[in-house]
Amino acid sequence: MERWLALELASTIRHDGEGGVADDLATVRGTAQWIRERGDLPACGVPAGELAVDENLRLGIVELRQAVRTLFARAVSPAPPSPADAHRLMTADRAMAHLNTVAAREPVALQLDWPAEGAPATRLLSAEHDPYVRLLAALARAAVDFLSGPQRARLRSCAAPRCVRYFVKSHGRQEWCKPSCGNRARAARHYRRQRTESEAGSAPS
Repeated sequence: MERWLALELASTIRHDGEGGVADDLATVRGTAQWIRERGDLPACGVPAGELAVDENLRLGIVELRQAVRTLFARAVSPAPPSPADAHRLMTADRAMAHLNTVAAREPVALQLDWPAEGAPATRLLSAEHDPYVRLLAALARAAVDFLSGPQRARLRSCAAPRCVRYFVKSHGRQEWCKPSCGNRARAARHYRRQRTESEAGSAPS
């Protein structure tokens, strides 16, 4: 399955498995763990496992996530957005301005990398030395790439009960982010149908 860093950032707000919503970036420790688990994050000058995460970096990533989730909500419109934070999103204009500003903080040049025994590829040459700036800019660029690419048209908000995830639709009939959500949605639908039929049968004639 293809990975999208912007989608992974948005998914740091998720269902906690017990009826509530969990935030993987709620603490500095949680944020550091999320970064560590993505050792293949675009180069920010320091290996992910050695990056000293502090509250300022955490807040910067959280604000960027809010911008991304705001623009995800715009992308799935007129369908409803994730209910996790629909009531506290930025305006779309503010989210786009923030995303572009963060992406522009790292001056980069596109470089060609073509090894003798391999295929040509591109890499970014950075003029920025601050690893915090480089990390945030890399996350912002990933979101710009995602939202400007073909996958944006396939972005959906999972409609299963209690789920708050966004996902990229992989086939024409996909309604939920994963099979367990589909099972839960079908069970809820069956329960509602049974209840409606029961109430209709017990109504006075």
